[in-house]
Amino acid sequence: MKLQQLRYLKAIADNNLNISEAAQRMETSQPGVSKQIRLLEEELGVRLFHRNGKHLSALTPIGQQVLARVERILSEVSNIEHLTGEARHENIGQLRISTTHTQARYVLPAVIDLFRQRYPEVRLQLHQGTPRQIVDIAQSGAVDFIIATEAPTFPGQFVMLPAYRWAHCVIMPKDHPLATQTPLSLAELATYPIVTYLEGFTGRGRLDDDFKRHGLSPDIVLTAADADVIKTYVRHGLGLGIIAHMAFDPQEDHDLVKCPVEPAFSGSITRIGFRQDAWLRSYMYAFLELFAPHLTRARVDAAAAAPAEQIDEVFASVRVPTH
Repeated sequence: MKLQQLRYLKAIADNNLNISEAAQRMETSQPGVSKQIRLLEEELGVRLFHRNGKHLSALTPIGQQVLARVERILSEVSNIEHLTGEARHENIGQLRISTTHTQARYVLPAVIDLFRQRYPEVRLQLHQGTPRQIVDIAQSGAVDFIIATEAPTFPGQFVMLPAYRWAHCVIMPKDHPLATQTPLSLAELATYPIVTYLEGFTGRGRLDDDFKRHGLSPDIVLTAADADVIKTYVRHGLGLGIIAHMAFDPQEDHDLVKCPVEPAFSGSITRIGFRQDAWLRSYMYAFLELFAPHLTRARVDAAAAAPAEQIDEVFASVRVPTH
């Protein structure tokens, strides 16, 4: 049994049993991957895949069990590589982050600027995607950190740390009739056309709950995945915009105004997470603390050692900052 065979097995599983895509991901040939999988099956004496002609149709039951163990083995191999790499070159390596547009566009630039000043030899990879895509790439082990508000739970898989709190705000052109009305009532807001996030993006679920809680049915005329698109259509007069507070830039959005709402929108928490079995290098701890100063190494380690349902208790005495 060779380590590369195990990598091929995981690559096939990660690419929907498509050997061609797995070979491309592994930068090798399809016949080479197929041969190594056949050799692995022969050595183990079991079929890992069901086949439909030349195509793989599903993992066999034993194949599923083998894959689960292979994932743990490869995770530990990665940890060994990180450990020895840090011993050789403490401040050289890579940091892979998967996140949404809002985080990549409005929150991370300043953090990454500071991180690059401190660790110029660490290569950064920023994978931007939808919440669903973030889940998929996180589970594949292709990133070190995930950052999201609509953060899913990964029981026993990921440590999800509270990074900062934020709330939605209403935006409109400066010449809008409501621009001087402060605060704007939630009931009146619901009578106007609204442009906001797609379901599942940037706290949209909490936003819907706020309206429902007060018996209101907002007239949402357009939804989009990111705030830049929302602001574009607000400028075109399609409706009032509801965006994340940190997505409003007074300088760039000088033609718009941000209005408070009464009662205020419920707050949301953005979290940053890493695999439970991950080995965090020194510069990874540094990134966590730059992103959220309360995420010190001691607290991160304590959270990683706690059961998933008790992670927030580690930060019970800490004031999670508001953006």
